[in-house]
Amino acid sequence: MSAPTPRRALLAVVLAAATAATVPGGRAGAGPEPAPGAGPATDPPAVAAPAGAATARTVDNRFWYSYAHWRAGTHQGTTPVGGARPGLEIRTPAGRSEYADPHTGKRSTWEYAVWTSPVHASTVPATEAVASWNARTPAGTWIQIELRGTYTDGTASPWYVMGRWASGDGDIRRTSIDGQTDGKTTVWTDTVAVDARASGLRIKDWRLRLTLYRKPGAERGPTVWLAGAMASGLPDRFTVPASVPSGVAHELEVPRYSQEVHVGRYPEYDNGGEAWCSPTSSQMIIEFWGRRASAKSLAWVKKGYADPQVCHAARSTYDAAYKGCGNWPFNAAYAATYRQMAGVVTRLGSLTDLETLVRAGIPVITSQSFTPEELTGAGYGTAGHLMTVIGFTAAGDVIANDPNSADNASVRRVYRRREWENAWLRTKRKGAAGKVVSGTGGVCYLYGPARPNAGQLAALRAVGVL
Repeated sequence: MSAPTPRRALLAVVLAAATAATVPGGRAGAGPEPAPGAGPATDPPAVAAPAGAATARTVDNRFWYSYAHWRAGTHQGTTPVGGARPGLEIRTPAGRSEYADPHTGKRSTWEYAVWTSPVHASTVPATEAVASWNARTPAGTWIQIELRGTYTDGTASPWYVMGRWASGDGDIRRTSIDGQTDGKTTVWTDTVAVDARASGLRIKDWRLRLTLYRKPGAERGPTVWLAGAMASGLPDRFTVPASVPSGVAHELEVPRYSQEVHVGRYPEYDNGGEAWCSPTSSQMIIEFWGRRASAKSLAWVKKGYADPQVCHAARSTYDAAYKGCGNWPFNAAYAATYRQMAGVVTRLGSLTDLETLVRAGIPVITSQSFTPEELTGAGYGTAGHLMTVIGFTAAGDVIANDPNSADNASVRRVYRRREWENAWLRTKRKGAAGKVVSGTGGVCYLYGPARPNAGQLAALRAVGVL
């Protein structure tokens, strides 16, 4: 039901789990230059590429996604490309390098090109940062995403690898790199975190570096459609203020998939379905938006297995270093491999925000942690579990597709608003043993069309995501 214990448990002890909800204002809204062959600059940006400042100044994001964005920064063999969905590609390789895959032992030579983003000054003193990306990586290609921050003491972090990623696993194994540290910050799978928050040290600005790889002599390489990061400096809190329900019942028809149906299947991917809450939730949303895995992509799944697309989602989000399917950006990147889909890991501030999105037709995958006594009707406790919010009752209670259910038919649940709200938004809690650990602090995955409609745009702006 939850991500593997070692990573999330360590993260819970060291920091409040982090993501963020907004991209700083003045980026997309400034009217970026249209790409050749693309629509006018007023065309809506991708759902996952928002602009607007975080209301409480506790989160700050910056994403690059437009043709003008890709023209910025420093190019070493990369080039912006236009069209309906602008991106970044290899123009002329900057060189060749050898990569020894630590998970297979395979050594291969690759051509590469590098794009380094402009420096982004965070609007909040940040204790954590998480990168997100959307990309296409055909066979024989992959990408590496790195982040480097500058601290409030004037020093800089190393270039931290936030992911080595490909949509498939035939060339390299998709992987994070734990244990990267400079004694001030440490990488915990998908999160860069300040080691000693009480010291007052914070991340004041950061930049990304994207390295695009392809087989030597190949005509084409990967395409990156979106890349960026979210930084946050959240306050510690065991409880959050109660929000006021809208009083309007609304529920979306989202496919229902149980992770428990897959228990024992493909144990090489995080011990099988028991721990597949993240990819199972991702698949629900992907199919809600009308996208499905092709028969060809599912051909590897054993015949007779129900919902083979969930097995495919688990394989496609598996992090070989983390040894699990719960890497947040890997799930968002997987969602964005589907036609004209965008996805990021983000943060929302209240159930009111969630209601606004649901009423606009946007279901949201949320991460929460709780003991069995803290969420009535769940019947389990978890240090970190993903479920999909699909609606609200007239009383404001949360309607969720909870993949930790016996079968698909029992996935739909109704949880008490106040209990669910606190389990999702708090940053500190007491675990089953009474030890103080972190809460998830409003973490969610936000997936949707690369070009949302007017109503979706209005809702995303209303909750501070655009």
